[in-house]
Amino acid sequence: MKISRSRSCGFCLLAMLFACSGSEPSQEDPANWAHYLGDRATTQYSALQQIDTGNVARLTQVWSYASGDLDSLNRGQIQCNPLIVDGVLYGTNPRLKAFALDAATGRERWTFDPAVFSEELFGMGTNRGLSYWTDGEERRIYYPAGAFLYALDATTGQPVTTFGTGGRVDLHTGLGDAAREQFVVSTSPGIIFEDLIIVGGRVSEDLGAAPGHIRAFDLHTGALRWTFKTLPDPGTPGVETWPAERSPLTGGANAWAGMSLDAERGHVFIPTGSASYDFYGGNRPGDNLYANSVLVLDARSGERIWHYQTVHHDVWDRDLPAPPVLLTVNHGGRDIEAVAQTTKGGYLFLFDRDSGTPLFPVEERPFPASDLAGEYSSPTQPIPTSPPPFTRQELTPEDLYPFDTTMNREARELLARSRYGGPFLPPSEEGTIMFPGFDGGAEWGGAAWSPSDRLLFVNANEMPWMLKMNPVEGLAGADSGRGVYAIGCQACHGADLRGGGVFQSPSLLGLADRLDAPAITQLIRNGRGAMPAIGWLTDEQVKAVAEWLLTLDADASPEEITAEAGASDKEEATGEGAWPYPYIMDGYKRLKTSDGHPITSPPWGTLTAIDLDKGDIRWQVPLGEYPDLVERGIRSTGSENYGGPVATAGGLVFIAATLDEKIRAFRSRDGKLLWEAPLPAAGYATPSVYSVSGRQYVVVACGGGKLGTPSGDRYVAFALPE
Repeated sequence: MKISRSRSCGFCLLAMLFACSGSEPSQEDPANWAHYLGDRATTQYSALQQIDTGNVARLTQVWSYASGDLDSLNRGQIQCNPLIVDGVLYGTNPRLKAFALDAATGRERWTFDPAVFSEELFGMGTNRGLSYWTDGEERRIYYPAGAFLYALDATTGQPVTTFGTGGRVDLHTGLGDAAREQFVVSTSPGIIFEDLIIVGGRVSEDLGAAPGHIRAFDLHTGALRWTFKTLPDPGTPGVETWPAERSPLTGGANAWAGMSLDAERGHVFIPTGSASYDFYGGNRPGDNLYANSVLVLDARSGERIWHYQTVHHDVWDRDLPAPPVLLTVNHGGRDIEAVAQTTKGGYLFLFDRDSGTPLFPVEERPFPASDLAGEYSSPTQPIPTSPPPFTRQELTPEDLYPFDTTMNREARELLARSRYGGPFLPPSEEGTIMFPGFDGGAEWGGAAWSPSDRLLFVNANEMPWMLKMNPVEGLAGADSGRGVYAIGCQACHGADLRGGGVFQSPSLLGLADRLDAPAITQLIRNGRGAMPAIGWLTDEQVKAVAEWLLTLDADASPEEITAEAGASDKEEATGEGAWPYPYIMDGYKRLKTSDGHPITSPPWGTLTAIDLDKGDIRWQVPLGEYPDLVERGIRSTGSENYGGPVATAGGLVFIAATLDEKIRAFRSRDGKLLWEAPLPAAGYATPSVYSVSGRQYVVVACGGGKLGTPSGDRYVAFALPE
């Protein structure tokens, strides 16, 4: 395909102006949802108002599209916030196949298979959205799948072969030679500015992670145009927050959650995550810039404009989970263009968009020091004084499960042998209860801003999680199959090998029925789907764990799992290639009662409206319910939730996100529930709002696959009856 870069003299001036900016009038048309999370400011807002508080109860499902690759093992998900441009909907399915639909009917126009996943094990990926570009003539879709960024013709779905190599760019590009062998994917779309697409990515949270540098690629050729190093080089600003000799095993500080853009200023706003290893930082004393920061760059050059770090020396995996929202607030009697950043910890930071100065005071408050050997703790952490936190911050015995006396007592016993209380309690050997947990507070669904209501809406989780650190020297047989598993695999797949957890990892029991030793070795070395590559194990250790896994049947007992097996298990640990830190995290563990509910009292999930002019909370309501508790007459508990809200000019907030497999509409001014409808699977994704031929629609991806709910493959659209 020929790439058009110039306009003939007969082309209208208006089209020329938009061609220069990589946009056109239709992209900003409120009938469209042409950007990830609604617009480049990621406001998650639609100016459409055909559906309003007076008629929303009449909404009905008007089409459903089966995107394919439904996962019978319930590991597949769809987290995609689809794009809608000029009556065409663009989305992705559980295996990251892209597709285009007629947005009014759900009729398929084309599909594209990147073929990045072919194995049944670890065969599912995660994608939260796409990017759309046009110069008024050509139309393209850019989207990440696995370790690649693809460019597709938006009309046909065929790769744009002049972009990169055969229509794709390797996302390892710009990360350094060492990263070529490291796990790098992207779960969120890049953001387009002029002739650039700016991307972040997901890297391992383990040893030897790739660096999380931000990169910009040429839209036409795929050539790398600039790189900003989130792990700063010697002699550059930020390097003073690291040790003089930074370990080559340190990586991360990556932007996995997406970005927002101020096109007028030419500034891109980037949320970053923690440095690796996520839970022990004795090897990286200092605040560790530019991890856990709102990072603002010149979109043309990649030069730093300003940054603000929201967590110093993170050892809690407190990544910034969603793009900052660009909005205008009235502060001190004048309108100020601002930046609002939600956090996993339940805080909201509000900054002046030009300077990065907090608009409400932020206090550096002291917190307890770590007692883990060799660990460094930041003596203080930044805490916003306004708005107040949108989740609870303290956990006490009075905050535990109220619906069953026995389970309440079990929860109290757990607290008695754990470290618990307020925020930023350091990781510990006895176990530190994080509340809110690893998945927030706020999560990747983002926050919605209504300029008409002047309110920011954010959904949040209030699930406690356990953060327990195991001394490595206490793990028997560092080179045994079981010992290698405990150090390298248990955090995700669990001590019982049955998977689940934060990454929905598959069970490894009965692995011999699916893979042989060479295939397991390849997976460990190269990664697949949500599993990162593990490069720090020796060949002998990889062989030991592969052989051990192949001995375990699908119904292996705890005793069989605990027992060591294989000739290599009988060898003494040599220490070569062993975990070089004194501690390793025990695993991602939600704290639940024996009947599957959080050990705390409700609410377990909330939707909150925040007045950013005044710096206070306007309203907060529970979000979601547990069906088994509803059967017992226990209502309005809230539930864990993933995927964000959308606000509209019709005075509504639409959100799915909950494990009870529903989509809901709340009145934006007071949080009153006005409508809800069942979904074919849980909608763990942010909806999109659009219009075709004057009819307004709300669409959401129903991928399920999290929180123990069945996987789905459908997109479902709602509208008022004609």
